Amino acid sequence: MIKSNPKVEEFLNRPSQWKEAYEKLRSIILDCGNELTEEFKWMHPCYTFEKKNIVLIHGFKEYCALLFHKGALLKDPHGILIQQTENVQAARQIRFTHLEQIIESEETIKEYIHQAIEVEKSGLEIEFKKTTEFPMAEEFEKKLEEMPELKTAFEDLTPGRQRAYLLHFSTPKQSKTRESRIEKCIPQILAGKGLNDK
Repeated sequence: MIKSNPKVEEFLNRPSQWKEAYEKLRSIILDCGNELTEEFKWMHPCYTFEKKNIVLIHGFKEYCALLFHKGALLKDPHGILIQQTENVQAARQIRFTHLEQIIESEETIKEYIHQAIEVEKSGLEIEFKKTTEFPMAEEFEKKLEEMPELKTAFEDLTPGRQRAYLLHFSTPKQSKTRESRIEKCIPQILAGKGLNDK
């Protein structure tokens, strides 16, 4: 059995619409042998194999889910893995809207967890899209040409931060909205901060 983590116990004792679902998901994971370590990351129960994230339990308004960190590498014979948004490259979810669903899927869930552990053991890695493969809004391109200091500051950001900005700027359909987003973010970029950094 996996050794239980006090922070996870604390999390499960809090009132939540998914309390029973979380407990059931946890017991299924704990039942998958003792190769995993129960940790508490990003304010949620997270299960790791040799310090590598395997699966996380989390909940939203409409559903609770198991999030497989390298879900894109898993075979999905039951067609249940969900990519949260088109920009999520690695992680995949199995979503549940009620406890019965989890109880009925117990064997399938275990199958996916064991598979995720095997993927980690095999050393397989996700090939992430390079930052240069993300679309750059014309308005931002123009701004980088106008402001060399902005271009330098943007290039100094980590690839993840660059991608977050590129997505943020290229999402709106209207040029005016794109321009306004870019203007708002210039001080943040010049300060060497990511989109969501305080």
